[in-house]
Amino acid sequence: MFNAKTLRSKLAFGTAALALAGAAEAAELGATDEPIKLAINEWTGQHISTRIAGEILRSMGYDIEYVTAGNYPQFSALGDGELSATLEVWTNNSGDIYPKMKEAGAIVDIGPLGLTTREGWMYPKHMENVCPGLPDWKALVDCQARFVTADTFPQGRILAYPADWGTRSADIIKSMALDYKAVPAGSEGALIAELKSAEARKTPLVMMFWAPHWVFSEVEAGWVELPAYDPACQTDPSWGPNPDATGDCGVEAPGTIKVAWSGFEEKWPAAWEFLDRFTMETSQQEIMMKAIDQDGQPIDEVVATWIADNSATWQPWVNAASK
Repeated sequence: MFNAKTLRSKLAFGTAALALAGAAEAAELGATDEPIKLAINEWTGQHISTRIAGEILRSMGYDIEYVTAGNYPQFSALGDGELSATLEVWTNNSGDIYPKMKEAGAIVDIGPLGLTTREGWMYPKHMENVCPGLPDWKALVDCQARFVTADTFPQGRILAYPADWGTRSADIIKSMALDYKAVPAGSEGALIAELKSAEARKTPLVMMFWAPHWVFSEVEAGWVELPAYDPACQTDPSWGPNPDATGDCGVEAPGTIKVAWSGFEEKWPAAWEFLDRFTMETSQQEIMMKAIDQDGQPIDEVVATWIADNSATWQPWVNAASK
């Protein structure tokens, strides 16, 4: 179907791309004959951040490839130079490989992405009637029987991240000595589908989740108030409600950063300067998430529209990188 707005957006983006290409001619672009390979991880917000940056880099004269990569395995690929950069790393869920590769000098941080974030156990709001006492985590002890399923009997069920995102929920359950089992979801889409189903049917659900996310414009939700994160929680068993374990607290407030192969800056200097300045606003990313995941708009169109409508935001980044 003909869409005048989409056409105008594409035309505007094309004009902007020509202007960018001219502006970048004077820059030290580096190896434009070799592709910059950007990691595509498992969640829509990361796709948006990556493709916006990637398409602007493309219009600066770079060859851009998007490469599907797992959240943890990507750091090995970055260290080997098989990937060039990953643009939305959540610092509290980067696994063991990231610090090792960084310490070895194989990867480097580019800088913060700038999202305002939250992560933890979340529930649809009706759960405060099903399990009185929420959002206090102690309510999960009193209401444990309501969360038991055939697959987890006699334990309660916590819906966890997909298996290749790590074991955060299982770790919290163990450290807090809760009579629950973490059951991994198959994907981000599976997490959302179960959340919407639980809300519609008013069935019990507590799940690991994060913000920003478009689903909060659709579902009223609350967050389980686990003991507030403190660094001592990770090292001192006497800290927190379980004297026999460390890690008995909530999730550390996550930061979001951009990470690159250690040779990136030397190989593609102007691209590095651009990515150093590149940031993403939480509210804008959530709007784009909803357009893609809920309204069914193609990500390429959503990204092109944002670029066409926000030149005042990104043009100064390009200008600074192109000096």
